[in-house]
Amino acid sequence: MASESKKQLKKAVVLLSGGLDSYTSAAFARESDFELYALTINYGQRHDIELDAAAKIAKFLGVTEHKTVNLDLRTFGGSALTSEIEVPKDSLADEAESSIPSTYVPARNTIMLSLALGWAEVLGSFDIFIGANAVDYSGYPDCRGEFMEAFETLANLATKAGVEGSGQFKIHAPLLNLTKADIITSGVEMGLDYSISHSCYDPDQQGRACGHCDSCLIRKKGFADARTPDPTIYHE
Repeated sequence: MASESKKQLKKAVVLLSGGLDSYTSAAFARESDFELYALTINYGQRHDIELDAAAKIAKFLGVTEHKTVNLDLRTFGGSALTSEIEVPKDSLADEAESSIPSTYVPARNTIMLSLALGWAEVLGSFDIFIGANAVDYSGYPDCRGEFMEAFETLANLATKAGVEGSGQFKIHAPLLNLTKADIITSGVEMGLDYSISHSCYDPDQQGRACGHCDSCLIRKKGFADARTPDPTIYHE
């Protein structure tokens, strides 16, 4: 009976990086009664400990299938996450810093959503979830609502399913307008174990978070504002 119920669920492809946001976004998809197909991209990021976190999260959420695609963006570089550029530390509060930070990976969300779109079309799914956030984030242009809307338009123009009218693709970004504290509070209410997630851009060899990169600072502040204990292991 349970398997019959599962077959009746709509399928959703969820982008799963191993971080706090993608974890919570996937959980929202599960709460909305989607059957989850998780996609993780190994793009050559220096913080590849998150790949292990993604596997743990996929197991925790009970996804139907979890795929990891290897696509080495170090071929291009251009980011502190995909080259030897130093990861900036303790710079988040610097109001004089108005440019897009060096941790921005060129076209990353465009690439990831494109891969998710390809798999969704194969699965017969029209729903893709991404953990993009436009409130507590580092200024990345591909985390904005305008980008999500534009990609959704592209998805329905550039696919066989979209052109033939068998369905309308929807890009879900449930965290887009939430603060990090709101995201964490929602996750705790859904019973998520954030100790298995990983956010740090520059962890040590043991996978411990640095505590000083933008992502760590945002995560720390989020747990503090949510008045929830931070389960992250920092190397200091």
